[in-house]
Amino acid sequence: MSATLALTKELIACPSITSDDAGCQKILVDHLEKIGFHAEYMPFGEVQNLWIRRGKSSPLFVFAGHTDVVPTGPKEKWTNDPFTPTIKDGILYGRGAADMKGGLAAMVTACEQFISIHPDYQGSIALLITSDEEGIAVDGTAKVIEVLQKRGEKIDFCLVGEPSSLEQVGDQIKNGRRGSLNGTLLVHGIQGHIAYPQLADNPIHSFAEALLELCNTRWDEGNEDFPPTSFQISNIRSGTGATNVIPGDLEVLFNFRYSTEVTDSELKYRVADILSRHRLKYTINWHLSGLPFRTQENATLAIAVVKAIKEITGIETKLSTSGGTSDGRFIAPTGTQVIELGPVNKSIHQIDEHVAIAELDQLSQIYIRTLELLLVS
Repeated sequence: MSATLALTKELIACPSITSDDAGCQKILVDHLEKIGFHAEYMPFGEVQNLWIRRGKSSPLFVFAGHTDVVPTGPKEKWTNDPFTPTIKDGILYGRGAADMKGGLAAMVTACEQFISIHPDYQGSIALLITSDEEGIAVDGTAKVIEVLQKRGEKIDFCLVGEPSSLEQVGDQIKNGRRGSLNGTLLVHGIQGHIAYPQLADNPIHSFAEALLELCNTRWDEGNEDFPPTSFQISNIRSGTGATNVIPGDLEVLFNFRYSTEVTDSELKYRVADILSRHRLKYTINWHLSGLPFRTQENATLAIAVVKAIKEITGIETKLSTSGGTSDGRFIAPTGTQVIELGPVNKSIHQIDEHVAIAELDQLSQIYIRTLELLLVS
């Protein structure tokens, strides 16, 4: 059994559902302290964060990731217990196998092998690990970055171990992400008896035309780096549960995944304009989950990762900014070059989440080669 597989299995066995680390970070520390890393735990609220670094000089290369996993869903639908790592036909099953305990294990074994081969490498290596990436992500990576900035620790390169691959490890990497803007809209009406609509004001009816316009609006055309901005309703809630009562309010939850062609301020203004033109009485609360970011294709880190993938797998990788958000959104604004590279993402968050065992070792080798290209002259 390879070191990467053994460590992945050990991590999967920890039921680390957000934001419970469940002992994962200690396992990582036990490995890394043996090769000269200095661990610093940074708990905020209920979230456990780990900053563990080896070296004090620049450039600073950081592996970033998370120990938390999403809930399992109905356990009876899993072929095996989700927190009992199970191997069948060269595939490792378990919650977090792909997202992202396999990536974490590959980071650690890459550090172990790289340092054994190149003990006098240039610069420093660190890992930034949180137990709240899958949740609201308020007390996780964002808080650690605040601390690092205040004390002047500048990250030059950051490789996030999110499952970026499509069919085989390394066939796609993320060199950026769209921005994410959340809105909670409350449309105000007047509650009343459904038989006397003239005495009430139904917010569902009032919002209908505005909803249609919001859904049909072309917010931008995107650009060569990002697809067009997307507007999606995630939930609509109203009413008392009775069939004879006109509701007094309507709550609408929605999200923008937006490109660099617009700003969050512009989106807020345009939404307000649509709602006002439809003469709605409303209140709205906004939450900016993350700004869009992109690492250029000719950036040092991007070139190194692409080359490492080619040398280890023979694949010409594709750079992409599609998909959801990651903790890279908290790191990139500091001026850090950020690339995401991890296992195949087909089974993430699903029942019977899994990862190919052979690809775990490949991923570790890609990480090692990336370190060599950046930190060994």
